[in-house]
Amino acid sequence: MDRNRVRPPFITETGMIVRIGDINFDRVDYDRDVDVLYLHVGDPSTAVDFDGTPEGHHVRFDKDGNLVGITLLHPKMLLDEDGKITITIPERVEVGHEALDEVLAAA
Repeated sequence: MDRNRVRPPFITETGMIVRIGDINFDRVDYDRDVDVLYLHVGDPSTAVDFDGTPEGHHVRFDKDGNLVGITLLHPKMLLDEDGKITITIPERVEVGHEALDEVLAAA
């Protein structure tokens, strides 16, 4: 895969829902080639503001400041090494195998 190629993050919908904190992400796409998980609530075009987390992930917010998307970098590697993924969004949340194993395995 060409790592310099730009592509939309939400190419397919898996029909899976990933719950992180109190948010259900219903648009889920895992790119196994680069180990990146894209999560979004509804239509990705609702994101108007973007930020990074202290852990190196990326978060997206709608016009009202609601969290609507998360891009997790290296989720499989982090779960394999640490058993969890920490995301500060703005509160600190930990995501374990139970939330992501099905998504990562389906890709």
